[in-house]
Amino acid sequence: MRRDAPGPAPAPTPEPAPATPAALDREKLFAARLHAARARPYLATALFALHTVESRRVPTMAVDRYWRCYVSPAFVDRTLVEELAGVWVHEVSHLLRDHHGRGDRVARERGLTGPGERLRMNIAADCEINDDIYGDGLVRPEGAVVPASLGLPAGLLMEDYLRRFGLVPLTQSIAWLDCGSGADGLDRAWDLGPEGADGLSEQERDAVRFRVAQGITGLPGSAPSGWRRWAEDAFHPPQPWRELLGAAVRSAASGPGVGEDYSYGRPSRRSAGVPGVVLPSLRRRPPRVCVVIDTSGSVSDTELGSALLEVAAISRAVGGRRDMVTVVPCDASARIVHPLCRGEGIPLVGGGGTDLRTGFATALRTRPHPDVVVVLTDGQTPWPATSPACRTVVGLFPRRHSSVNEDDPDYVPDTPPDWARVVEIG
Repeated sequence: MRRDAPGPAPAPTPEPAPATPAALDREKLFAARLHAARARPYLATALFALHTVESRRVPTMAVDRYWRCYVSPAFVDRTLVEELAGVWVHEVSHLLRDHHGRGDRVARERGLTGPGERLRMNIAADCEINDDIYGDGLVRPEGAVVPASLGLPAGLLMEDYLRRFGLVPLTQSIAWLDCGSGADGLDRAWDLGPEGADGLSEQERDAVRFRVAQGITGLPGSAPSGWRRWAEDAFHPPQPWRELLGAAVRSAASGPGVGEDYSYGRPSRRSAGVPGVVLPSLRRRPPRVCVVIDTSGSVSDTELGSALLEVAAISRAVGGRRDMVTVVPCDASARIVHPLCRGEGIPLVGGGGTDLRTGFATALRTRPHPDVVVVLTDGQTPWPATSPACRTVVGLFPRRHSSVNEDDPDYVPDTPPDWARVVEIG
């Protein structure tokens, strides 16, 4: 055997297998959620309502409007439990404060389109949240945006912050920010959508918000001012009162029997069955509306001006027939009935006490009789003991204090009667 004969070729060195991406450390993630719930117990219901979805497409953590929380495994690995707790609270805050719905509304109203504007919304929403949620056992995560970092004051809402900054060099360091569609309303590629698994229905989302608001109002002084303001709005949401007032007037004016009367202008078809007799037909005319305006001293000039604007809106609500609308100024006594020809020319004279019973009596004596009586008042008045023979709508000006009688500190004004449809104005 020759010594210089070549031996067998060495086996090739195998290439190292690609590293398997680490799975999501759910134990660490859920430990952080428990820490968040202990630090902010009034948010526990919302924190445990979130459904976790592992996603390697998410930079950190993000939420969608259906209360799914998308989590990056790499982000969980490199982040301390204490900071993860702060991220949990931050993300669920976007959903509780309806930043996705508000972002959609702002985009429509202001014509904001494109990812750049949605990034501004995300930053503005973060400023609203981060100005007062950290501290007291909750660590602020690294890179969290606060208003001071953009030279902005604390305590504003997302809509206010949006007007105060643009995408300038100061915001370049946070261009990576992405809290998901739950923060600005713009769908992401990783979203499972409305048909995906484990999303909350609209009713379930509302129930979670209500439970959290109950927890905040039930423990006064334990929540930051931003959360107390949110809880108050959750229990008493702002209402589009002009639309509500117009709808109430239209509903009252279109009720059964309103504006209906028999007329010989067009004989009834049943006359053919009664030879020699002409029967009237039931016709519907535009409803007549009488507006009683409280002109007492407790109603400000601004509110009186607003009342005149509402009179014009009421005329539009019943089809624009100004000749079918009359106005009665009233304080302790009711004065003459003014036809609505030009709302700005109606003299609202008064300034004394308030007794709208006389206003009702004057309105009901009007000929022809009104089909609907609308009362614009601050509510500091006695009311008729019985329901008038027509529909009634009451528009109430807001009042901070119920006791306005200096001679009787315990005085509490009567509330509007049950037979009236009441709409809060302002």
